[in-house]
Amino acid sequence: MSGRGGIANLGEIMQLAYVPADFDAALQYWTQVVGAGPFFAIDHVQLERVRYRGASSEIDFSMALGYWGDMQIELIRQHNDAPSIYKEWRDAGREGLHHVCILVEDIANARAACAAVNAVVAQEGRVAAGGEVIYVDTGGGPGTMVEILQPGPGTRDFFAMMRNAARGWDGSDPLRRLG
Repeated sequence: MSGRGGIANLGEIMQLAYVPADFDAALQYWTQVVGAGPFFAIDHVQLERVRYRGASSEIDFSMALGYWGDMQIELIRQHNDAPSIYKEWRDAGREGLHHVCILVEDIANARAACAAVNAVVAQEGRVAAGGEVIYVDTGGGPGTMVEILQPGPGTRDFFAMMRNAARGWDGSDPLRRLG
């Protein structure tokens, strides 16, 4: 790794994530205007032990993941009114980049690096197959939320499958449902 300090030292950004007011319009933009995709939909994501700003929360949300070259694009839609970073964003009427994501091997090390620069864990949870995710608020305004994901077994292969599907994609079947 480089001599950079802070959160940048944890790894490279591999994802740009959005929580659009109009999910379908955002999907159309990314697939038809930008040409990213195909997107893979994961409906009603099941995270365990979710905490939002220190309190338990039962967030019901779906996501669509696709690739624009080697950059993963995530579109998020929350279905309920549970407190979350997504609801906070939509309630404030914000648009544009919501967060970026970094993959790490050691979430405890990532937590320590974030604490060292006063980045606050705004949301966290356990992901399927033993992974863990934290979203840290770096305090710099819109687009400065950072997702840090310690992926569970198979997650990197899952991402590679989506990235490979994007190579040579002909624009057909832009949204593919996974589960």
